[in-house]
Amino acid sequence: MIAPSRARFFERVYALVRKIPRGTVMTYGQVAQLLGSPRGARAVGWALRALAGRRALRVPWHRVLGNGGRISLPGVSGERQRRCLRAEGVAFSRGRVDMERHAALGAQARPGGRTRASTKGRQ
Repeated sequence: MIAPSRARFFERVYALVRKIPRGTVMTYGQVAQLLGSPRGARAVGWALRALAGRRALRVPWHRVLGNGGRISLPGVSGERQRRCLRAEGVAFSRGRVDMERHAALGAQARPGGRTRASTKGRQ
């Protein structure tokens, strides 16, 4: 049984992921940021991992990626995600999704509202 607060967060994840347009992607961190949990990328992953049955067919989990457009899932699951994305016309470059073309929030969008330009030189 999932705790009520976790279940509510999971439902919010599913609602947001359903809104990601076909042929576009978001990162786990971007989903978390939009839900008001800037450090919740792993929780987004847990929510998507918990999908099962008919619900899994209604939530386009494959449109959520790791940082930099990488597929985080190992083995068969990762290959399935790649096939689903390619079927939607998503292009890959060096094994990662081409975020310049397919990021739902725009290529410059980063969690926390920062852009690449504003984070250059910072460590």
